[in-house]
Amino acid sequence: MIDFRYHLVSIVAIFLALAVGIVLGTTLLQEPAVRLTQELTAQLTKTNEDLRAQIDTLQGREAGNDAFVAAATPALVAGELAGQRVVIVEAPGASSTFRESAQQVLEQAGAEVTGRVTLTEKYFDPKRSGVLDGLVGQLKPVSMVFPAAATPFDKAATLLASTFVTTDPAQAGTVNTATDGVLTGFETGGLINVDGDPAKRATLAVVLAPERVYEGESAETQAAAFVSLAAGFDTAGKGAVVAGAAATSAVTGGGITAVRDESEISKRVSTVDTLDMPAGRVVLVYALHEQLSGRAGHYGVGKGASVMQPPLPSATPTPTQSGS
Repeated sequence: MIDFRYHLVSIVAIFLALAVGIVLGTTLLQEPAVRLTQELTAQLTKTNEDLRAQIDTLQGREAGNDAFVAAATPALVAGELAGQRVVIVEAPGASSTFRESAQQVLEQAGAEVTGRVTLTEKYFDPKRSGVLDGLVGQLKPVSMVFPAAATPFDKAATLLASTFVTTDPAQAGTVNTATDGVLTGFETGGLINVDGDPAKRATLAVVLAPERVYEGESAETQAAAFVSLAAGFDTAGKGAVVAGAAATSAVTGGGITAVRDESEISKRVSTVDTLDMPAGRVVLVYALHEQLSGRAGHYGVGKGASVMQPPLPSATPTPTQSGS
């Protein structure tokens, strides 16, 4: 008969066997496990070092390329926009650094920058669209008729564009007497700010996209208002180029993407999403030059770009209007 002492001895033996197994197992496996961990750590360290070296090399190449293009820019763009007047139009949130760089390259290309027109947040506020519509109705010339389907933003863009750009070289540099009061009216209403003398009309427009995406319940309306702005300046002048950076403007909800997604307008308005790069500023000039020939394209590295740059400009562009 099996007594209690037998059970006790059996239980003790079982636990002793488990303890011995654990000790033997950890002792035997300790060295391979440590070695494997050390090998994996060394491999990951080497991979990280290799990737860091690649990044450093690419950053060095990029810096070198940028320095080369920046130094060559005056020669690359010389005379490409000679005789043209350009107005810079800024959406709320556009980069002042990009604006200054754009103005510099435009002047290097021989263009005269008439000034800057900066739209305010009020202009793009859907809740104030009725006020905007009423103001346009008060200030527009009698002869200006809008399509039945035109939104308040379409109408405002048309009126502003007719104030700041023209298709007629003979009228460039002069004030549009038919839109007398528009500039004062929009400034008084807190809808725009101006710098320079943009009322002395330009022939081309650079529209700077905001450095943030449109989001929230008003995103679609605001993006459409930005597209209307670009389209209005393209139609009223010899052409327009929307410019910004790929990381902030050529993404979902970005101003450049909004223009590229409008199939009809994208056939007329050009876009450049590399304004943050020296090469992109050269592309901006070439894109404006291309607009003078009635062609448009979408250039850069972001969503919707077709190629990095347009074909090299010919010596003498045909001065046809891209917009209409």
